Amino acid sequence: MEKKDHIISILVYNKPDVLARIAGTLGGKGYNIDSLCVNTTTQNDISKIVMTTVGSQATINRIVNELQKLVDVISADDLTNVESIHREMVLVRLNLTPANTEAVKKALETHKWKVLVSGDTFVMIEITGDKTQIDFALARLEPLGVTDITRTGLVALKLDD
Repeated sequence: MEKKDHIISILVYNKPDVLARIAGTLGGKGYNIDSLCVNTTTQNDISKIVMTTVGSQATINRIVNELQKLVDVISADDLTNVESIHREMVLVRLNLTPANTEAVKKALETHKWKVLVSGDTFVMIEITGDKTQIDFALARLEPLGVTDITRTGLVALKLDD
């Protein structure tokens, strides 16, 4: 069976240890969480967890079924083939040197990446997009002097309820 990236959206009661139980359940069965974002919803007592993992459709179905068995899980859905919007964000710090300053400026102008802070010796930028766009941006920036990055996990929202 073909393994591919999957996006799983999980609604949970906002209680201590819920995330730990989810991670423990999946890890205990040998499943890996590749990215993870968690935050409260419009209802403060409910949180949404968006995670990505790799597996066949049968594996993902097993993961969703395991998640739905947990007490504090309200729902778990595989959004991979559902019409939805997916985004990530990355913050990138680049050192500026006489050798790369013009190339960095050109890349920033060409791609319209958001400059958060700029100094004489560095620039910090924010890039938001889908996974492909983020991967492209990082590949483009790497040779220009990236010194640090931090990347969110994927966030996703279905287009309809």
